Amino acid sequence: MTDPDTTLQPKRKGLSRSRKRALSRGAQYVVFVAAVVAFAVSADWARLRNQFAQWDIAEQMFPDVITLALKNTVLYTLSGFVFGLVLGMVIALMRLSSVGPYRWFAGVYIEIFRGLPALLIFIFIGVAVPLAFPGTEIPGGTYGKVALALGLVAAAYMAETIRAGIQAVPKGQLEAARSLGFSPARAMVSIIIPQAFRIILPPLTNELVLLFKDSSLVLFLGVTLEERELSKYGRDLASTTANSTPILVAGLCYLLVTIPLGFVVRRMEAKAQEAVK
Repeated sequence: MTDPDTTLQPKRKGLSRSRKRALSRGAQYVVFVAAVVAFAVSADWARLRNQFAQWDIAEQMFPDVITLALKNTVLYTLSGFVFGLVLGMVIALMRLSSVGPYRWFAGVYIEIFRGLPALLIFIFIGVAVPLAFPGTEIPGGTYGKVALALGLVAAAYMAETIRAGIQAVPKGQLEAARSLGFSPARAMVSIIIPQAFRIILPPLTNELVLLFKDSSLVLFLGVTLEERELSKYGRDLASTTANSTPILVAGLCYLLVTIPLGFVVRRMEAKAQEAVK
């Protein structure tokens, strides 16, 4: 026989799923706040301020850090981006070509330059090319070398991005253009590629941010004082002053560009999702 006391006792209800999620989230917040407080308490802020936040040293960097270092960084980035975009478009079209050797060449190029570190590409451009072709100068001097090195790396990634964008355009667009008398090449240039670029604009902007940071590898090409970018400029001043404040200022200058670009990317992605809905 069953115990009447147990039969009459109400069943205990467990925590609801939403309550469990709330408790879990609260625990995560507590752990995060505890970690931040522990870091803030244990850090030696006086030494950090002395090493990274000397205002007199930072003041000496202006306006050259903007008019010289940041300007060169932007120029290096834009030159590499433009060259990479053009080359990436060519590689993407070769990748989509019906001609076998074109597809094979594009595939090998993409695999090689996506697999190699950008540092090795810069060393190859700065050392191997002059040894292989004595007396040959890349047009544009340092700017030409940087555009070539950054562009070769960026083109491999951009080619896959552009290829994906072209394939994302509905095939009916190409068929409609052909029915109107467009040749395949004209339909690709006039109809398909413009629509593809609207799709791939956010990832291309992300690639621009990556190139902006990769421009710090310019120092391996042996630049002059007037050709220094942010990282080289900050490192040289840090060595001269025996203080890391110039490196911090250079990092803040990077953020002045990358944070707005990141915001633009998020806005474009949000608009693209709204357009899909």
